Amino acid sequence: ECKLFAAMLYCFVLGKASLREIETACSTDLRVIYLTGQVNPSASSFSRFITSLIPKISTIFPEIMKAIFRSCSVPMNTLFLDGSKFEANANKYKFVWKKAVTKNLQKLLEKIPAFIEQIEEDFGIQVIHGNEIQLYHLKRLHRKLKRLQQQENITFVHGIGKRKTPLQRTLETLDEYIRRIKDYIYKLHVCGKRNSFAKTEQDATFMRMKEDAMRNGQLKPAYNIQYGIDAEYVVWVTEGPQPTDTTTLIPFLQEFERYFHTSYANVIADAGYESEENYLYLEAQGQTAYIKPNNYEISKQRKYKKDIGRRENMAYRAEEDCYICAKGKKIAAIGERKSKTRTGYVVQKTQYACEDCSGCALKAQCIRGNNSKIPLEERSKHFEVSKTFQQKRAEDMERITSPKGIELRVNRSIQSEGAFADVKEDLHFRRFLGHGNGNALVESMLLGMAHNINKLHHKIQSGRYGQYLFPINSAA
Repeated sequence: ECKLFAAMLYCFVLGKASLREIETACSTDLRVIYLTGQVNPSASSFSRFITSLIPKISTIFPEIMKAIFRSCSVPMNTLFLDGSKFEANANKYKFVWKKAVTKNLQKLLEKIPAFIEQIEEDFGIQVIHGNEIQLYHLKRLHRKLKRLQQQENITFVHGIGKRKTPLQRTLETLDEYIRRIKDYIYKLHVCGKRNSFAKTEQDATFMRMKEDAMRNGQLKPAYNIQYGIDAEYVVWVTEGPQPTDTTTLIPFLQEFERYFHTSYANVIADAGYESEENYLYLEAQGQTAYIKPNNYEISKQRKYKKDIGRRENMAYRAEEDCYICAKGKKIAAIGERKSKTRTGYVVQKTQYACEDCSGCALKAQCIRGNNSKIPLEERSKHFEVSKTFQQKRAEDMERITSPKGIELRVNRSIQSEGAFADVKEDLHFRRFLGHGNGNALVESMLLGMAHNINKLHHKIQSGRYGQYLFPINSAA
């Protein structure tokens, strides 16, 4: 197994991730032949070996990283987090959408009561059910109809020119309803908390990819791969079905701490990771967040700064807990509202509403959004604010605009984006070759190891063996 792992890892270093390419290298490349001990494993052997790595890869990866960090004396206090989507090995035209399945199931369930009433009227069969008809009610009805067929000795016919009896047509319709309900329930079970999945790769979720050949915003089956980078090395890798990065930060850090038994003091991430839950989690763990706010770039624009309808451009009076609009009117707090995120985190928001917006000349500029049901003249300014989130964002804004924060954000762009660029461009990996979450994780970690080996080699050759951060001047 050690020889197979060494040969396969070295082929990943060379940019050969296909099992056929690895098989060919085992018989043509002297370096790989040396690693395998002059044995020529087949592609199926490597396929079985990858499957056997699924439960082991999460313990192998940390050991390799600890060895590299010991040799380089990496302090492990700054973690750069970033994610990228890799296309799954699945047909991009065969998909299942949770919303469509739920809608079709609801339509079918609305048909069934009338169908059962017709059966009771035609065949005199009483179907006992509660307020809601379940699948087992239909199965019980199916057994009763089959029993009626046997009692009356009715022969079912098939083929052209054969006339079916009412009982046969009813049973066929009932069979179709039962089949469709089972199919919808199965699809909803496969979806779980996801909104979609691919029929040919059920672990893959449809996501919007940057690589869009048709340029029409087409969704593709993919996995969201998260990299944690330190000193240009991939420290940890996770894969998941999340179409956005917001909900990946906490699971990533928890997995890292479970396998490395340590944590990073500083966590640097881009705007895709900003949320109140992430801020509070990092604070509770004693970690410092350097996360770029979602509105960081747009807030620099002149149009944003002159928009009188934005809460950020209004004066706030803390003693009265109200905002002052461009016309000098108060937008006061009127209540609290709690909402729950997809992860189960509860956000408490304060609701604000203007005391009187009637006759305001700036209403068209202040109140945005088209609402055909309520005319603009009858609408008033209102919005919701999470005070905890705004407080944590303000604290984070001070950190990322400090000299240290600027240096860390510059390095995040270089190191995190550079790691994915190395994997996609230099190692020529853009689409998974295996199927399932397990194979995707193994391939992702092998790619991370290959990147680390290449990076270690280049650092030694260029004399940057002990460099962990790029100075700002050299990055520019």
